[in-house]
Amino acid sequence: MTPLAEMACEVLRTADGREKTALSRTHAAAWFAARARGEMPEVGKAEPPDRPARPARPELLAPRDVPRRRPGTAAGRLALLHAVAHIELNAVDLHWDIIARFGHVPMPPGFYDDWVKAADEESKHFNLICDCLEAAGSHYGALPAHAGMWRAAEDTAADMPGRLAVVPMVLEARGLDVTPGMIEIFRKAGAAQAVAALETIYAEEVGHVAYGAKWFHFLCGRDGVDPKPRFHDLVRRYFHGPLKPPFNDEKRAEAGLPPDFYWPLADGSTR
Repeated sequence: MTPLAEMACEVLRTADGREKTALSRTHAAAWFAARARGEMPEVGKAEPPDRPARPARPELLAPRDVPRRRPGTAAGRLALLHAVAHIELNAVDLHWDIIARFGHVPMPPGFYDDWVKAADEESKHFNLICDCLEAAGSHYGALPAHAGMWRAAEDTAADMPGRLAVVPMVLEARGLDVTPGMIEIFRKAGAAQAVAALETIYAEEVGHVAYGAKWFHFLCGRDGVDPKPRFHDLVRRYFHGPLKPPFNDEKRAEAGLPPDFYWPLADGSTR
């Protein structure tokens, strides 16, 4: 079996979204088949690209240049789905990247199980949203997208605790805050396929945030440092701007993120 870090790099170097996610799911299935046989496949070490391969479309724009979405219209809802697809495709790469980029850091087998599972689920999420776009006569790449999605990976390329703090514990936790509102938008529009896709994403993203919190605490424990001040320091160092309420306190707690981790980082917070 190909070492896991090399499989991760294969995914990162695949440009087309459908092909990337198909390869991601194939590699995840191979990993879990081996684990089910009681094996611990080689993780290995690799040299991931600084940036993952991307298709020619969508056009990537600076955040300020991405057109504003108006979810009260059909076109606005399509734009919202396109943005979600873009986020999910970046998440596929982020989860494989943490395996490839930090293969030199000794970690328990469960670490790799968690992030392979997360990458597999993000691949499923991307395809679910692409199916919604195509059912509506559109496709991923039809609209411009946010060019800054990979910045968190670049900023934390040499800092594993920083990567865990910023990607699952901040960016993916933000998904727990905003997805219920998106589900309601599509429910009111009678878009059952989109509602089902977003409900799947919402349920499974809790686990991804939880993986981040679990392994962040593991590294803090191994280093003998208090996780809360370390989290605050890393987020202030690598995340550009304050965290924005309202927060989904219930789902964040379910994922292992207590309020005293994120409220002190919020814009204008008095907590």
